[in-house]
Amino acid sequence: MNEKLLEVKDLHVNYDAIEAIKGIDLHVNKGEVVTILGANGAGKTTTLRTLSGLLKATRGSIFFNQQEITHMPAHEIVGLGMSHSPEGRRVFGTLSVEENLMMGAYSLKKHDVQTLEWIYEILPRLKERNKQLAGTLSGGEQQMLAIGRAIMSKPKLLILDEPSLGLAPVLVKVIFKAIKEISKSGVTVLLVEQNAKAALKLANRGYVLELGKITHTGSSEELLSSEVIQEAYLGKKK
Repeated sequence: MNEKLLEVKDLHVNYDAIEAIKGIDLHVNKGEVVTILGANGAGKTTTLRTLSGLLKATRGSIFFNQQEITHMPAHEIVGLGMSHSPEGRRVFGTLSVEENLMMGAYSLKKHDVQTLEWIYEILPRLKERNKQLAGTLSGGEQQMLAIGRAIMSKPKLLILDEPSLGLAPVLVKVIFKAIKEISKSGVTVLLVEQNAKAALKLANRGYVLELGKITHTGSSEELLSSEVIQEAYLGKKK
């Protein structure tokens, strides 16, 4: 039986009077890569921010590693082993690449040199730039840094919000290869991604979110072969 690392039940999230998330259920099993697909404004980022404690649920429950975290502050959730790499990278521009990576390990008693070396192995560009100020990196390099920083806390679950957004195809390949290596190492991954085809090729399962509701769910193969999904997210016409 698959063991659930993350379980979300009847999650509702409001922005003032607007209900952004309208009662969704989802789960992520240990060792899986799961993707959430959807158009802009569907509620994907809101969902991720609520899971990691940056937004508060109006109603419903979130369980992580069988512990309820629905009303837990974000820093405590990080301490339990959930790490969130947000949309828009948000690196510390006036710190070096290596200093940024070390910031990712703040929740650990001591930083792990092995983890740092492994990050440099799967994202060699970061090693080349390790003394460079993060603000001077290209967009793709900043995205690599954001992912590396999220891994420094040695998470059980890595949440990635739009890791390939705005990147050249060659860098998208590098990012997805790194995510695959992260997953192979035993880290569970929850991925929100506009590039539906790349996400589904990497993921075990997927959910489709439309206007705050889950409308489709299934294995990656099922979603890739669905005519509705092909037309809406994979650019194929009937």
